[in-house]
Amino acid sequence: MAFSTAHTALAALREELAGEVFAPWDPGYDGARAVFDARDGRRPAVIARCADAADVVRAVRFGRELDLRVAVRGGGHGAAGTASADGALMVDLSRLRRVGVDPVAGTARVEGGATTGELDRAALPYGLATTGARAPTTGVAGFVLGGGTGWLDRLFGPAADSLLTVELVTADAARVRASADEHPELFRALHGGGGNFGVVTALTLRLHELPRFSLALLRYPPGRGPEVVRAFREVFRTGPDELGGALLYLAGPPAPAGGPRCAAVLTYAGGADGLRDLAGPLRALPHEAAVAGEVPYTEAQRLLDTPSGLRRHGSAECLTGLPQEAVDAFCAGGEGMPAAAGSRHLLFPQGGAVAAGPRGYPLAWRDAPWTAHPCAVWADPAEDERALRWVRDARAALRPWSTGAVCLNLIGDEGPERVRAGLGAGNVLRLEKVKRRYDPDNVFRCNHNIRPV
Repeated sequence: MAFSTAHTALAALREELAGEVFAPWDPGYDGARAVFDARDGRRPAVIARCADAADVVRAVRFGRELDLRVAVRGGGHGAAGTASADGALMVDLSRLRRVGVDPVAGTARVEGGATTGELDRAALPYGLATTGARAPTTGVAGFVLGGGTGWLDRLFGPAADSLLTVELVTADAARVRASADEHPELFRALHGGGGNFGVVTALTLRLHELPRFSLALLRYPPGRGPEVVRAFREVFRTGPDELGGALLYLAGPPAPAGGPRCAAVLTYAGGADGLRDLAGPLRALPHEAAVAGEVPYTEAQRLLDTPSGLRRHGSAECLTGLPQEAVDAFCAGGEGMPAAAGSRHLLFPQGGAVAAGPRGYPLAWRDAPWTAHPCAVWADPAEDERALRWVRDARAALRPWSTGAVCLNLIGDEGPERVRAGLGAGNVLRLEKVKRRYDPDNVFRCNHNIRPV
C-alpha cells in the first residue's frame, strides 16, 4: 500500500511539475544528484528540479504527503548535513537563476539558484556590488542565509546585512515574503539561520556603489610565512575598511620545491596607487612574484575558485587576535598542508563593517578580528584520512586563540555544538521558536539544523 501511494504521488509530481523529476532508476539521476564535493555520495529518494516558485510549492507538498525530509540545493557548495539527505526529497533550484538589478533603487532580486558570479556580472555594469562569496560558483541564497563573508565584508558588512526581503516556501507549502515589516522574526532568523525555515525562491539585496576596485597578489619563498603574517597583520591594523584580503598557504601538485608557498591577497575599493601604498609592509619583504592593478571586482571572485568533481573538506576558527604564538601555529599548519591541487590554509581579516554592523542578527562570529580556514582539496580517495586529519589538526592548533564562534558558511557537519557556536548560544532559543512556527516537524533538517523547541 505504501509503495502504491508513493508511486501514485510520484506520477502526479511528474505530471504537475514544469521542471524535471528524477528517481533513482531514471536516466540522468546520477548527474542530477552530483554536488560540488566528490566525497558526497548522498542518494535522495526523489530530485525535483524546479522551474519556478510554483514548482517549489508542488515539490514541498509532495514531500509532506510522503513524509519525506526536504533537502535544498541552490548553488551546490553547501557541505552541511549532506549524509542526512539520503532518502530525502531534494529540491533543486538550479533552474531558478534570474538576477534583476534596479540601479535606481540600488537593489538586486536574485532567484534561489543563482550564483555569486551571476549576481556580480549583473551588478557590475552599474558600478554596484554587494558582499559576495570568494568563489563565483557559490550559490547566493545559501551564502547570504549563512551570514556571508567575502572580499567586501569589511566595507559593506556580511552579506546578510544587505538582505532586504526573502521569498520562501515554508514547510506547509505556503509562499511567504519576509522583511523588516512582514514576518519580522522570521526575517531576523534568516540572517544566519540558513535554510532551516523554508525553501528560498528569491531574495532582494541592497547594492552598494563600487566604481573602482583594485587587486594585489604577492607570493613569497618557502619558510617566510611568519614574517609575512606579521606584515599582513600590520597592514590591517592600520588599513581602512575599503581594504580586504586573505593570507594563504598554497599547495601542489607536485609539492613545490622547499614546501608550500605563502601568498598575500589584498583587495581595495579604490585605485591601484592607493592599494600599492597600503601594501607597503608586504611589498618590502622579499617575494617571488607580485601583481597589482585596478581590475573588475569579478576578477577577485575567481582567485580561490576550484573545479567541481574533487574531494574537499574545510573547517574554521574565529580568533581573538594574532599574537606571535598564534602566528607560529597558523604557519605550522600551512607548512604541513597536504600537497594536493587546490588545498589552502587561509587567514581572513574581519573588523570594519563586520564588527560595526547590526547587533540583533544571529551572527556570533562578527566580533572576531580574524578567521582561519584550513581547506583540503584532493582527488584520490586514498588520501581521505590524511586530508581530514590535516584540517582537524590545523584547526586544533589554533583553538587556544578561538573566540568559540564560527562562520557556518565555512564548515560542514561538525555537530550541534558547532551550530550553536555559529548562531550564538543566546540566539538559539529564539531561533528554535521561529523554527517551531514555520517548520514544527523539522522537515528542513538536512542542514546546520535548528530544532523546533
